[in-house]
Amino acid sequence: MNDMKDMAKKPSAITAEEFEVIRDSDAPFTDYYDFKIDDLHYADCLTRLPYAQKHVRPGGTICGPAMFALADYSMWLAVLSVVGKVPLAVTTSMNINFLNKPREADLLCHTKLIKIGKRLMVGDMTLYAEGDDQPCAHVTGTYSVPPQK
Repeated sequence: MNDMKDMAKKPSAITAEEFEVIRDSDAPFTDYYDFKIDDLHYADCLTRLPYAQKHVRPGGTICGPAMFALADYSMWLAVLSVVGKVPLAVTTSMNINFLNKPREADLLCHTKLIKIGKRLMVGDMTLYAEGDDQPCAHVTGTYSVPPQK
């Protein structure tokens, strides 16, 4: 399925509720961030990091580790939207570029998978503070998907 229009028509292989069950059992550390799923489609999702003082660093900006965690979480969700309930889909690489200081608001991450392979998936993520037009970070990442039996 190489055509992006065809991808947009295909339903997600997992629901937000199914993903949250996996997240809660396999990645309890995500509780710290209280991530939310705003929208979920095949190879495309929108996730949220609710604004909290615990994520603010000196200078009044959301800390880089929280931004990175949101991007990685969003990429994980996008990958499972394609492959379904597959354990051990893991990050193999991520690169983050911080662009602008986000204002004090929820942080949103829009993720689109730009390559869907049998073993590797590549995603493009844009992070921005809710209500802002300019992104605060751009992330690219690759996930490895274990072979299906």
